[in-house]
Amino acid sequence: MAEWRLSAVQLTSGPDWQQNLAKVRALMAQLPRAAQHLVALPEGVALFAGPDGLNLQLAEPLGLGPMQQGYAELAREFGCYLLVGTLPTQSDDPLKFAASSLLYNPAGELVADYQKIHLFDALVNDSSKQYQESASTAAGHKVTLARCGELKLGLMICYDMRFPGLAQQLAQQGMNVLAVPSAFTLVTGQAHWDPLLRARAIETQSFVLAPAQVGTHVNGRQTYGHSLIIDPWGTVLAQGDGDSEMVLSVLVDLEQCRQLADNMPVRQHNRFKSELMK
Repeated sequence: MAEWRLSAVQLTSGPDWQQNLAKVRALMAQLPRAAQHLVALPEGVALFAGPDGLNLQLAEPLGLGPMQQGYAELAREFGCYLLVGTLPTQSDDPLKFAASSLLYNPAGELVADYQKIHLFDALVNDSSKQYQESASTAAGHKVTLARCGELKLGLMICYDMRFPGLAQQLAQQGMNVLAVPSAFTLVTGQAHWDPLLRARAIETQSFVLAPAQVGTHVNGRQTYGHSLIIDPWGTVLAQGDGDSEMVLSVLVDLEQCRQLADNMPVRQHNRFKSELMK
């Protein structure tokens, strides 16, 4: 079937992973049920705004652990594909964790994973002032496209959206939905959130599903919210606000991507195709 329901959960996560999981369950209970349903959660959904070292302390082996088990159970409970925006997993570096985006199928099985490639090291004129993600996070190295029947899901995380080469590589593999779970800062979100995500949708001719962290967190960090669902023409189908925890949900026809690509075959016209990352 080409008809899918795409849903985004907007959340204000904190450092208590069990409390975050309970909030996700309550928000998912507001969503309609659908035979073909993808629910996406924001970056840092499991742990956010905690003390230094908490993510490393609680990082789990990929595929194992109580946090991952909790989200697998949510996928089974609601009978949907569930994308956990990020959850800390162990990396090859004992001093760093990996920011892993995990996709579970309706049976609660882990079917795809992606580790954030581009790490946010920047000075921003907000309450946090400086971000040095690479100090505690190990960068990923693989491009992940999950094939779920008609759904061809490309995975990015937040800062990745500023690097269109990654989106182009996913498009070359046949992507029709791009998931971008995020925790954008208030300042950068006001300036760049909408145009970057709409550009990724337009240039890849894919739907974009971007769930976001929102509001002021327990450590004072401010996140932009305004979760988005965008169609391959760049039209905003649903958008969250900048204050509230909420869910967004739309029915889409993935055939729209193929029809647009037939009418405007930009992938074939692209003269700068890059080699896929290994």
